[in-house]
Amino acid sequence: MAQRLVVGITGATGAIYGLRLLERARAMDVETHLVVTPSGVINAHHELGLDRRELEAKADHAYAPGDIGACLASGSFGTAAMVIAPCSMKTLAAVAHGFSDNLLTRAADVTLKERRRLLLMVRETPFNLAHLRNMTAATEMGAIVFPPLPAFYHRPTTIAELVDESVERVLALLGFSGAHPKPWQGL
Repeated sequence: MAQRLVVGITGATGAIYGLRLLERARAMDVETHLVVTPSGVINAHHELGLDRRELEAKADHAYAPGDIGACLASGSFGTAAMVIAPCSMKTLAAVAHGFSDNLLTRAADVTLKERRRLLLMVRETPFNLAHLRNMTAATEMGAIVFPPLPAFYHRPTTIAELVDESVERVLALLGFSGAHPKPWQGL
């Protein structure tokens, strides 16, 4: 069985992160399961020119957020990890407080309860106190809060290089052996 990765895309800016995760996972032979919120579809269209169908075609399996009976809603469906990229503050709050009102937040809740890796690529700036407290709560439950902050030591020259380096770091952090982030070599 191929390793399975759940990818959530919400309405925060940065849909490119979710898209590139799907593309890299496919290249690494990782089976992907995608849930895109309605706001995520709007944002993917605005930022990338993709509609729901085109975005879902990048995944091996795609589910509607209202499909609470999907396999992702149960811990008996084994996955290696889950990434929400980008993760809106609304979704962060739902995860931090166990508010599983749709398939995306239920899948995140399942990931945490099964002690699997959940990585949240939170997108907002600046953070207010509620954001910080929700990040703390999610971290205390086992989630990894990973704002996609670019590294510059490898001297990127394009936005794609910045995005790809964050995606490689995410995949490596989740334990996927085909990921290749650029390591710091020292001075």
